[in-house]
Amino acid sequence: MTDVNPTPDTQNHTPQSSAETADAPSSEVEFHRVARSGQVPEGYVRRFYVNELECAVARLNGKAYATSNYCTHLDCLLSSGKLVDDGLGCSCHGSVFDLETGAPVYPPATEPIQVYPVREENGEVFVGVSEADVKSGGPRRRKPTAG
Repeated sequence: MTDVNPTPDTQNHTPQSSAETADAPSSEVEFHRVARSGQVPEGYVRRFYVNELECAVARLNGKAYATSNYCTHLDCLLSSGKLVDDGLGCSCHGSVFDLETGAPVYPPATEPIQVYPVREENGEVFVGVSEADVKSGGPRRRKPTAG
């Protein structure tokens, strides 16, 4: 007679080792000081580095925003663009991105840009990024190709 209760298959359910999970970048957001509040005046966008990550930091209607610094259309610098009523305008081809969500408002860009949380305290601007943000977005302009 054969055994009708086979042993559980443990080989297909191998848990990740602690070394594997330790290598994964953290998604926990940490805030870093990037500028004095006066360095980001109303209606302007400036380039800053946040823990190796290049960001565009802007102030519109009194509120500071932080986004990735490269347009998703052709990698133009967004910190060279202009703020418009609808958001952040790219200087190369006129794409506009929503500062709250990163969504493209006007073409030719069709992909959103990354947005980061911003806090202002005691006249200082802080931008929140995670290790995962830095790994995926900096310091290179374009993400490396899988290969």
